[in-house]
Amino acid sequence: MNQSLVPYSLLTDYDIYLLKSGTHYRLHEKLGSHLVTYKGEKGCYFGVWAPNARSVSVTGTFNDWSTQSHQLIPRNDGTGIWEGFIPGMESGEKYKYFLHAANGWEVYKGDPFARKWECPPETASIVWDDSYDWLDKKWMSSRSKHNSLDSPFAVYEVHLGSWKKPKEEELSFYSYEEMAEKLVPYVKEMGFTHVELMPLMEHPYYPSWGYQIHGFFASTSRFGDPQGLKFLIDAFHQAGIGVIMDWVPSHFPADIHGLYKFDGTALYEHEDNRKGYHPEWNSYIFNYGRNEVRSFLISNAIFWLEYYHIDGLRVDAIASIIFLDYAREEGQWIPNKYGGNENLEAIQFLKDLNTEVYRTFPDVQMIAEDSTAYPKVSRPIYDGGLGFGMKWMMGWMNDTLKYFKEDPINRKYHHGQITFSIVYAWSENFMLPLSHDEVVHGKASLLLKMPGDDWQKFANLRLLIGYMYMHPGAKLLFMGSELGQLREWNHSRSLDWDLLEHLSHQSIHNWTKDVNHFYKKEKALYELAFDESGFEWLVVGEYIMSLLAFMRKGRKDNDQLMVVMNMTPIPREQFRVGVPMESDWKLVLNSDDNAYWGSDCQALKALKTEPVSSNGKTFSVCVDIPPLCILVYKRKASRKRSKA
Repeated sequence: MNQSLVPYSLLTDYDIYLLKSGTHYRLHEKLGSHLVTYKGEKGCYFGVWAPNARSVSVTGTFNDWSTQSHQLIPRNDGTGIWEGFIPGMESGEKYKYFLHAANGWEVYKGDPFARKWECPPETASIVWDDSYDWLDKKWMSSRSKHNSLDSPFAVYEVHLGSWKKPKEEELSFYSYEEMAEKLVPYVKEMGFTHVELMPLMEHPYYPSWGYQIHGFFASTSRFGDPQGLKFLIDAFHQAGIGVIMDWVPSHFPADIHGLYKFDGTALYEHEDNRKGYHPEWNSYIFNYGRNEVRSFLISNAIFWLEYYHIDGLRVDAIASIIFLDYAREEGQWIPNKYGGNENLEAIQFLKDLNTEVYRTFPDVQMIAEDSTAYPKVSRPIYDGGLGFGMKWMMGWMNDTLKYFKEDPINRKYHHGQITFSIVYAWSENFMLPLSHDEVVHGKASLLLKMPGDDWQKFANLRLLIGYMYMHPGAKLLFMGSELGQLREWNHSRSLDWDLLEHLSHQSIHNWTKDVNHFYKKEKALYELAFDESGFEWLVVGEYIMSLLAFMRKGRKDNDQLMVVMNMTPIPREQFRVGVPMESDWKLVLNSDDNAYWGSDCQALKALKTEPVSSNGKTFSVCVDIPPLCILVYKRKASRKRSKA
């Protein structure tokens, strides 16, 4: 191979203008390593941003890791970019940048834009041709109907390394291709519309679950190469399943080979630790006020959506991005120019991010994981919002789990926890999350959060899952919850699939599957999921008996469901529920059915309205409600128009 380095650039004057203005959202096409042909000779172009370096060289397997033979050439336009072309290089060459910083610091760094890294704990970047022939044209041409706010959205959250493992060893994994054979048909059978993959960008420390990233443009090599991940996503799409990716623009680890003090200075982070260091995660916070950093992050989002056909990004830890005092005590943070605690540059970054994503990919979803009451997170930017498509409903999750943990005898004192969510349900486009965060760190699995004996625990879990699917909003369930997992999630172990040998655990599995398929079939549950016209309380104040009843509505009159819930182990016979119209009702879902290990208390299969007023409604029905049960009735064709 020709060892010489040739002056060459992929950057145009327009690229430089965009970079300096902070609006270059295709930096991945210009910086990093790119296999190109220059003057008839094949090789690799390298470009790296390191404005405070005295020298930058490319070192790797191709030059026996020499730090002198291939020194990049600095541009003279003030961008701080070093670049050059090395003839003869091919896909698969390992490399690093060797930087001699202005302060005398010498350091080896991985490429921030590398498409592939060595498998940790090794830290070299790899020149890689990541081309792939996609077979998901049908999905991509029609995914707008799958991702729209009036379509069913039921997400299965997955940690790829621990869903199933070939051996019960922490670092034993199936490949991306093997997971396509195992995971895709399972998700299809279970009826989920989407999967959410916990971060699969390259990360040095496996127990971080992927949330401490150093290779933002590289899929983790633990499961194979970039084409392997594309194959997995392609398989999901061919099965009619969307793929959401966890995306982490909030922080990065302090590993010396990563972004930290990249050119000897705080380049991607802030110099002042009161703004640049994250005390809760021992990591570093991006400097959102720097044009090049904003371009890096937004380019990264665009990259995953474009090159990997990702259908949406779940943006991690929005609160830590927005608030300067997040996880900090008084005196540990710097107020903004108005004296407040909002990170103004970060807020603008999120608006720019969502603007560019939806401009380029109007058929994807941007989903915010935000635990605060910051207003209008999922509202348009022109209306003063941040521009996300959805927001996790953390208040619903916290209140609901607190309520379900209560012994049923005490639930009458906590009735407001289970009803309050509807007060603010329409303030955002909410996704209801029962995520990985709720089943780790001593919080117990969903099943073991439930009170009572074994039967009551399973009945409560069926009730909880049914309630989530009947409640307005999109849905998210973490893997293992559908098995009635007993232990907490452990990233080092497979889910306990042998639990399905037991009838009680089969019941949860079958219930989740049936509820998913029911949800996708009933327009009343998704057409108006983010519109208050799609919901109506029927019984809200019956706290003594801990009963609830409400209607879910689609756009057509006959797309209406009546949901009745008994939060106690005491059967309730002939409980009268007021309804707004005269109609017959058919039982279509019953969590107490014998098929789900229920008591089979014989709920009425059909209901007829009577001209008896109740709860302010002109008509009513009498319902027999089994213990710890959710019943769903579907409206038949109306006999007469309501006079209510």
